[in-house]
Amino acid sequence: MEVIVIGCGVSGLSCGIRLLERGFSVTIVAEQLPPHTTSDVAPAFWYPFKAFPLKRIQRWGQLSLAEFYRLMAVPEAGVSAATLVEFYPSPPSPSWWAGLVRHYEPIPASDVPPGYQAGYRAETPLIETPRYMPYLLARFGQLGGQVEQKRISHLSELVGPGRLIVNCSGVGARELAGDETVYPIRGQIVRVRQPGLDRQIVNALSGPALTYIVPRSQDCVLGGTAEEHNWSLTPEPATAAAIIERAQALMPTLAGAEVLEHLVGLRPGRNEVRLELERLGPDCAVIHNYGHGGAGFTLSWGCAQEVAELAAKVA
Repeated sequence: MEVIVIGCGVSGLSCGIRLLERGFSVTIVAEQLPPHTTSDVAPAFWYPFKAFPLKRIQRWGQLSLAEFYRLMAVPEAGVSAATLVEFYPSPPSPSWWAGLVRHYEPIPASDVPPGYQAGYRAETPLIETPRYMPYLLARFGQLGGQVEQKRISHLSELVGPGRLIVNCSGVGARELAGDETVYPIRGQIVRVRQPGLDRQIVNALSGPALTYIVPRSQDCVLGGTAEEHNWSLTPEPATAAAIIERAQALMPTLAGAEVLEHLVGLRPGRNEVRLELERLGPDCAVIHNYGHGGAGFTLSWGCAQEVAELAAKVA
């Protein structure tokens, strides 16, 4: 069976790799390729954020976490162990994934910054997208996958006999699949020159604003926002200034760090991830895999495995 994957972000590439490993012939069709996808903008680390329903993302997240731990041993993948630190205005209940990650523990009250009352830290995979996305693309090609860059406006353009379509179009599924329940969750970030921070991730949630500091080998990503239903891809100066101010409040050593770039990405929001098979005719089907919110990387390998399992049943 011929498989066409729509989308060349982390979901499309992960699905393409798993399908190739199962012996399918796979072509990725996408308007944007790395390094120009939404996934390339992400300051990616394993962290379930704005993805539902809980029962399904637990399995996908666990499978993906295991794969990222494995990829830590692959130098070219750009995946490493980092410390995730999260602060809360009041003591929280333990996260459902506390038992999955390594070294999950509460933070002593003496180490909690002003304005917060509690926190935790854990070891979690940090995925450096400038290295990881080229790694995925190369791995896909080495397995025999093909890539075609073009815009697809509707699934009907790809319907054909003996063909399986895998829809990993992210927020584009609103138009491509006619799914009006998909909406953008706008994320704006600031890249600064690495000021010598260790591999620590700080993430504090505050309404539509997210405060995170993601030190990478060549830079440090400061964020961010989670603005639902905002389609703008233009960085806003006032938002950037607020991001920098919040980051410096949590980590004063960022003061004066050189700004390298301002970026915006649109996470694909939905009331729940859509991962299901839909028949488009007697000999053509589509597997939808979109709506991952802010957890595209976190769920990528688990969803890719389920997509491959569904494809095997169709074949």
